[in-house]
Amino acid sequence: MHYTHAIVRPPPPSFATGLTLSNEGVPDVALAMLQHRAYCQALIDCGLQLTELPADPAFPDSCFVEDPAIITARGAIATLPGAPSRAGEVESIIAALGSWYPGIPRITAPGTLDGGDVCEADGHFLIGLSSRTNEEGARQLTDILESLGYRSSIVDLRESPRLLHLKTGMTYIGDGRMVLTSDVPVTEALQPYERIVVSEAERYAANCIRINARVLIAAGYPKIAGTLAGLGYDTLPIEMSEFRKMDGSLTCLSLRF
Repeated sequence: MHYTHAIVRPPPPSFATGLTLSNEGVPDVALAMLQHRAYCQALIDCGLQLTELPADPAFPDSCFVEDPAIITARGAIATLPGAPSRAGEVESIIAALGSWYPGIPRITAPGTLDGGDVCEADGHFLIGLSSRTNEEGARQLTDILESLGYRSSIVDLRESPRLLHLKTGMTYIGDGRMVLTSDVPVTEALQPYERIVVSEAERYAANCIRINARVLIAAGYPKIAGTLAGLGYDTLPIEMSEFRKMDGSLTCLSLRF
């Protein structure tokens, strides 16, 4: 898929009070803002036009704009985040997407679903069951995707406690290749893909983004960077230290379409 646009939102002053299971310390909000600016510049360098939403102090996790919505080539879908404190983020994302995607369908209670649990691979959608995405949310998304002409498969992560989201441990970089951690269950749905497994020391780097001709990767992980370069990918490292402290990663900081 060739991307031309992205929606982003900077971390708010309240960022450090957001949800996290990390034990890596309190984020430096000023540094997070600088890292977010560099991230946005990387998207621009990849050829994207950005729509930047204003920071929202009422929602400390609101910079992770990928969780409230899913965008496909045939339409957008509003989610219902599994963390109750994030449910209020959805409306502003729907409003932002309205210029491109009118009449956006929604995941509704008792279903819950985070966009970080959805990985698209050439029109096939992998949906992770996690602490944030429940079976009802996955069922609703499956039905919506089917109505758009897409196929999907379920990947159950609930026995892998280190994986907050599916894309915490797995991303698709095109060319039939998945980058993933060793604790992602290799279900039948993953069998068709070449699997590039990151080392335990570099597990955070499993979350990367293919944007047109480049692959954005978290800075500081030389082994996977070298592997991807050896496969012919043009990698662009991005400093992500402060977002890592809040269980955030590259994919969740933008909605790309």
